[in-house]
Amino acid sequence: MTTTRRLGRSGIEVSAIGMGCWAIGGPLWAGAQPLGWGEVDDDESIRTVHRALDLGATLFDTSGNYGAGHSERVLGRALAGRRDRAVIATKFGHRTDEASRQATGEDASPAYARRSLQDSLRRLGTDHVDLYQLHLNGLPVPQALDLIGTLEELVTEGTIRAYGWSTDDPASARAFAAAGPHCVAVQHDQSVLRDNAEMLAVCDEYDLASLNRGPLAMGLLTAKYQGAPAARGGDDVRGVAPEWLPWFADGVPRAEWADRVARVRDALTADGRTLAQGALGWLLARSPRTLPIPGCRTVAQAEENLGTLAYGPLPEAAFAEVERLLAELRGTPASA
Repeated sequence: MTTTRRLGRSGIEVSAIGMGCWAIGGPLWAGAQPLGWGEVDDDESIRTVHRALDLGATLFDTSGNYGAGHSERVLGRALAGRRDRAVIATKFGHRTDEASRQATGEDASPAYARRSLQDSLRRLGTDHVDLYQLHLNGLPVPQALDLIGTLEELVTEGTIRAYGWSTDDPASARAFAAAGPHCVAVQHDQSVLRDNAEMLAVCDEYDLASLNRGPLAMGLLTAKYQGAPAARGGDDVRGVAPEWLPWFADGVPRAEWADRVARVRDALTADGRTLAQGALGWLLARSPRTLPIPGCRTVAQAEENLGTLAYGPLPEAAFAEVERLLAELRGTPASA
């Protein structure tokens, strides 16, 4: 069974499922609004990265603003002596203050792209990152295109191997890929609960990897939210959900989304997978370009998520059943 996929037109081989490192960054705030996943155990985070490596993960996705740089520091510690086994993706565009763990604004300037990369390299303890991603989802396209020259220079200098954009807008991704010779990926929201067919079409058009953030809908597509809802504290973004996070209200799943999960659960788990493994298998079946990057902060989570590799993509019949059920919920015919 194939357990690797290409990172778009870079030709770099990566694990078909990676590890998202937002959660291991710990707290981050915008004033009183939490933007992180609460307190974390750094030693457990390091064990989790090591276990992920042992289970075949090679793609690790982080950002300079996760935990105001703490995620990169922890990932760098975990990969010390193991850097050659990992493909590191990080991001730039959000400013933070490391001492206060506060978000301090956005910066899309070419100068900041360079400065942010140097800070990321220092925290990660490496001389290069494999994928450097613009992290400003809604940045106007002309401003994004102003970064292409600098990003190409960084490729030439050897401090990055390739770059991409974390955006949910297909038109933005298309423009960036068309202008950037070493643009190889787009990171976007993608899960069984929220498809983005237009973005996957852009990936096909420009030979891009589709890095799937939110592949488990921030935990909604896991067993811990089935039955009695799991409430979240005031330092967890799910406990005080901002406007862009639709899955939760007051720390518990919204009824309409929990109902959708309940409707598709049997189809996702029909061949013995867990719910999370079914949701990840759906993504693998959705397109040969998808690369789910579920967040992990415990060894057990890494073992469950990467256990999906043994199952592979969701079987064709199960995938079709999920599509039928989702079409019923939308009131539209299932796609062919």
